[in-house]
Amino acid sequence: MGEYLPPPLGILNLAAYLRRHDSNLDIEVLDCQAEGIDWRALEGRIEAFGPDVVAPSSLTTCNAYRGLRIAELAKKINPDTTTIVGGQHYTALAEETLEIYPEIDVVVRGEGEQTLAEVIDALKGNHNLSQVKGISFRKNRTITTTPDRPLIENLDDLPLPGYDFVEKQMKKYHFSLMAGANTPYALIEASRGCPHDCSFCSQCAFWQWQWRLKSPKRIADEFEYCYTKFGTRFFWLTDDNFGLGPRTRELCGEIQKRGIADDIMWFMQARCDDIVNQQDTLPLLRKSGLMWILAGVESHSPEILKSFNKGIEPSMSKEAFRLLKLSDIFAQATLIIGSRSDSHETIRGLRAYVNDLDPDLAIFMALTPFPGTAFYDEAKRNGWIEDTNWAHYDMAHAIMPTEHLTRAEVQEELYHCFRGFYGSWNRRMTGLFSRNKLKRRTYRYMARQGVLQALRGMF
Repeated sequence: MGEYLPPPLGILNLAAYLRRHDSNLDIEVLDCQAEGIDWRALEGRIEAFGPDVVAPSSLTTCNAYRGLRIAELAKKINPDTTTIVGGQHYTALAEETLEIYPEIDVVVRGEGEQTLAEVIDALKGNHNLSQVKGISFRKNRTITTTPDRPLIENLDDLPLPGYDFVEKQMKKYHFSLMAGANTPYALIEASRGCPHDCSFCSQCAFWQWQWRLKSPKRIADEFEYCYTKFGTRFFWLTDDNFGLGPRTRELCGEIQKRGIADDIMWFMQARCDDIVNQQDTLPLLRKSGLMWILAGVESHSPEILKSFNKGIEPSMSKEAFRLLKLSDIFAQATLIIGSRSDSHETIRGLRAYVNDLDPDLAIFMALTPFPGTAFYDEAKRNGWIEDTNWAHYDMAHAIMPTEHLTRAEVQEELYHCFRGFYGSWNRRMTGLFSRNKLKRRTYRYMARQGVLQALRGMF
């Protein structure tokens, strides 16, 4: 997807909540990517600030080791520093993490705002850690796991993300392929969780199989705040499944009412069945500034889709992409290879299906057994997992073989999927000279960056 620098939304949410909970806390958010801070400079910043608590971001499995390294660095500087991690990976492997990594003191499981605030209160002596729901922690070499914390009932009650903590960096956040390197960029969280239960998705268990929505007014307020305060013009809705329907139509109205629709671009992820069943929403989305939708197609095979518990048919994906193009919305597809039944023949069939689908952009991924998913439990139980290096759990590295392919063959097929799609001269020329400004800019950016050569080197 090209050169990319996102704001650290999860950390900003936590910082804003902590500040509201206790105004006496001295909080610093350090974005090493935006500030260009390497490991040596990070050590100096931690020493200078002298924190009692260090909570490194470790949202995804492939970044887990970086969080551990930051915690290790904090302990090296001051062994009395309390180190806290959270997010999907560490929630799923809380006790295992504490058993293996002595540099971690506390794992916040699940939703973090209220839990982290109570952990800080406990560290200040207001109560014991054992009274805090939703954590696992080590004390005197004994690991304690407290009961799960109930989810926040009303997400509108949460403060706006603490973008002011990184105000000096706000102009640096960008997504070059989508909106250009000079377009200020923000992330918006419109909901948490998902009403579906795809077997490969770690969101379901993390959010306790519940889907909670922020109100359209609250979402639009955040759009307007970032637009006015920081000059943001590109917004990425972080929801794994935004959902379409009456709430979406109301959001479109709220954005237009604020008079910013013609001056912004926003992006969302949606399911193919929602696009088809709520197709009357698409023109409203386009008028409110939405120009790009990513839809999870995953496979051309009804059997594989069923094994994923996806709940859609290949024909529905085709109809969804037809509707997106009719609505002048840039249509991106995600596809997954490496399911247990995959072979050279089935993956060739997927490539042919994608050519027929003809999305504006296609991202192919290797099926990855993320901790916390039903698929991870199945793969671990059956001994399918060959690569246990968490840094490779990025959906670009093959972690497992299939019944017919070795792991190396799955990796090679992943490259051929990209090569087959982006190597098409017809597709390249159509993209480079498309009448759609967004598609034209996207393909010209990829040509300048040499995307295929970069992919070949990575694989």
